[in-house]
Amino acid sequence: MKISTLNINSVNARINNLGDWLKRHNPDILLLQEIKSEFNNFPFFDLQMLGYEAKILGQKSYNGVAVLSRHPLVVKEENLPNFADENARYLECEVKIAAEKYMVASLYLPNGNPPANNLQDETKFIYKLGWMDAFLQHSDKLLSEKKNVILGGDFNVILTAKDVFNPEQFQGDALYRPEVQGRLKYLINNGYCDTYRILHPEDNGYTFWDYTGGAFQNDLGLRIDYILSSPALTDRLVSCEIDRDFRSWDKSSDHTILTAEFKDM
Repeated sequence: MKISTLNINSVNARINNLGDWLKRHNPDILLLQEIKSEFNNFPFFDLQMLGYEAKILGQKSYNGVAVLSRHPLVVKEENLPNFADENARYLECEVKIAAEKYMVASLYLPNGNPPANNLQDETKFIYKLGWMDAFLQHSDKLLSEKKNVILGGDFNVILTAKDVFNPEQFQGDALYRPEVQGRLKYLINNGYCDTYRILHPEDNGYTFWDYTGGAFQNDLGLRIDYILSSPALTDRLVSCEIDRDFRSWDKSSDHTILTAEFKDM
């Protein structure tokens, strides 16, 4: 089973890139974030022609998450069940592949940084911590049910100094603050596997490069996209790779695609 994740930064703006990539790589499941589309504007037909059913939690112009699958899928949660949120950031689906079921979630964590005109405003950071606390509570529940669980998406968390081109530059940034790092570490210490890092302990693993300042050309990147797997799936992990080439395509997202592959039962 092969599953990929991508913060696409507007699905309609990049549907051609997405379609070309899907034709080449053909994952079983693709998790999308920042689709920036409501239901009526989402390219369901284009994806159906490529063999994918799509479930989405959409929002006009901002946020939005989706799960694409070549196999039957059913929505289980739209947004976190224990957190009131007007933003579309979490979509959980059950996917059946052959005789096996997988619980997969596409998630887009809040950024948490203050507006540029009021750097002392902690409102967005408090929202981020509240969202993460609710997410940890729900992820614990999924783990306790001993299901095949995959949590994938844009976590907006730089976990360690190895995951950013210049740690000093990000001191105090909401992506790098110890409060958010600690919450992600809790998730990993509690049983979920960081599929990329466990197989690539020394590589930087960047998945995001800003559009400005020649960031991609100079590899000034961040690792903020993750695929986390529950213990039973971790035992079946075959590979986890970053497609840097996709970031170089014309009209690309500022993120690229992360793909994990697991042995079939």
